Amino acid sequence: METIGTWWMWAGFFGIVLVMLAIDLFVVGGGKRHRVSVKEAAVWSGIWVIVSMTFAGLLWAYLAGTAGREIADEKALEYVTGYLIEKSLAIDNVFVWLMLFSFFHIPLELQKRVLVYGVLGAIVMRTGMIFAGVWLINQFHWLLYVFGAFLLVTGVKMWFMAEHSPDLERNPVIRWIRGHMKVTDQLHGERFFVMKEDGGRLVRYVTPLFLVLVLVELTDLIFAVDSIPAIFAITTDPFIVLTSNVFAILGLRSMYFLLADMADRFSLLKYGLALVLVFVGTKMLLIDLVKIPVLLSLGVVAVIIGGSVVLSLKRSARAQDARPAGR
Repeated sequence: METIGTWWMWAGFFGIVLVMLAIDLFVVGGGKRHRVSVKEAAVWSGIWVIVSMTFAGLLWAYLAGTAGREIADEKALEYVTGYLIEKSLAIDNVFVWLMLFSFFHIPLELQKRVLVYGVLGAIVMRTGMIFAGVWLINQFHWLLYVFGAFLLVTGVKMWFMAEHSPDLERNPVIRWIRGHMKVTDQLHGERFFVMKEDGGRLVRYVTPLFLVLVLVELTDLIFAVDSIPAIFAITTDPFIVLTSNVFAILGLRSMYFLLADMADRFSLLKYGLALVLVFVGTKMLLIDLVKIPVLLSLGVVAVIIGGSVVLSLKRSARAQDARPAGR
């Protein structure tokens, strides 16, 4: 695997991630029952963006001094583009999390603990999938076309299914758990398992919070199947792929609490995400015919996401103005 990452760069990256996770978990109460305010979510969202872009700046500075400005510009652009793509596609996670927490009636103060485990699980899963994907592409170049076709089809499907919500009552994972494990009807604080008397003996029950955790992890896995191939259209360097991916994920939980109260204002964002997948899938299918510059890819993704956000806010404002006074 060809990569710009040296052993100390990998060590530095994982060190930054571990320090930030430790601060989030133990300093700001990530592992405790805690209701995240919009202000706290906004501050931490900003911190994660600053850390991610600082990493990009340090990467550029190191490469500029060791490999030259041209390589530094190229790799920094790949990182920023990959970060933006992963961050954009991860927004769909936010919408699904909102639906899951609403369906199971999980209060805000219990949601943070679930998302802590969700983010940690996503990092582990994506790390394995990224290294496996890079190895496969290096061995079988034609897989890029498979990934491209998959993303193209997924984007088209997302466009036409943007207004549809899945029926969680028929979710096969939930049905399997309910069929093979005893599930409590009520929440028991932050506990995933409780012991209850059943037929004169103590039996382990899972709580609805455990069901949500399983679905959050499953959602992360499903979205990783979409988002990881997307960055392979930008670069196959495992260091760039993993760092941009992980930094995008680390800020996802804060972004969830920031958007939780205003997700309905971004009604057109899913259409924007669908267009991003179509663009990236097309780019991968043309990878050996047309070399689309990374800077152009960054611009296209930024315009699509920014445009869908602006149009969503305008649509929301028009709907608000159209409501009768007093409602």
